[in-house]
Amino acid sequence: MKANSMCVACMLNRQEKTIRTFTDEEKKSEYIHQVLKFLYDHAENESTPWLSEQLDTLYQRFWGEGMDYAPIKHKYNQFLLNKEVEVEQRIAGAADPVKECIKYVCAGNYIDFGAVNNVNEDTFEALLEKASKEQVSEVEYAYFQKDLAQANKLVYLTDNCGEIVLDKVFIRHIKAAYPKLQVTVVVRGKNVINDATMEDAKEVGLTDIVLCIGNGNGAPGTVMKSLSEEARQAIIEADVVISKGQGNFESLCGEDINPYYFFLCKCELFVRRFGLKQYESVFMREERMQVN
Repeated sequence: MKANSMCVACMLNRQEKTIRTFTDEEKKSEYIHQVLKFLYDHAENESTPWLSEQLDTLYQRFWGEGMDYAPIKHKYNQFLLNKEVEVEQRIAGAADPVKECIKYVCAGNYIDFGAVNNVNEDTFEALLEKASKEQVSEVEYAYFQKDLAQANKLVYLTDNCGEIVLDKVFIRHIKAAYPKLQVTVVVRGKNVINDATMEDAKEVGLTDIVLCIGNGNGAPGTVMKSLSEEARQAIIEADVVISKGQGNFESLCGEDINPYYFFLCKCELFVRRFGLKQYESVFMREERMQVN
């Protein structure tokens, strides 16, 4: 999906905010002009995740390595690991655990330092607390059940740290309900914001229950032309693709992959696109999705 004008403006604003406290005004001006030129040259034809990765490379050429998200990622991985038993008990006690998982994996998508200005534990706790009361479309869930029952290969595209603990719980229940499914999880191939990488998958125990592979790049999404051959083939050959997060939606929508999307509408653009309130969830396969 090509970058929306709001996304382009947001990317420019983020770049300026990142360097605002730097003291070399001449260098700052040169940098912003190069950002502007890059966006002018490419934003009409590329997705937001692809643009974001290229801007990160440009930033590093000018300023060196940016913020280290490793401590934050570890914090939220451990935070969710400490809640795993509690969440698992809630899910296991539901009439349909797979359906119940959908509510929690969508709530977990809140932990996104790329789309949420002030991620905090209180807001996340509140989302988790009300997750069980959320509604899952009966029609869409029936399609989901049918597709999983007929599938041989499932690819699960993760998004952020922390929430991959909930992805692990979801995958565990999917594997129990559909034992013939061959499940492959795809994480980011390089560090980008607080997105989940192989290191995070190992930390939360995801690699203990399912095959995990990196996607070969550091875009905050799943950009097909940038993927490793292994990741690309896994996605193309999958009978069902589960895509977590806004970044994966922005990079995959319109790419003929037809995933099931799971995410929270966190920013104003997504609220407008789907006609939902902030932090309401989306669960739908692309072929049945209506985007404004």
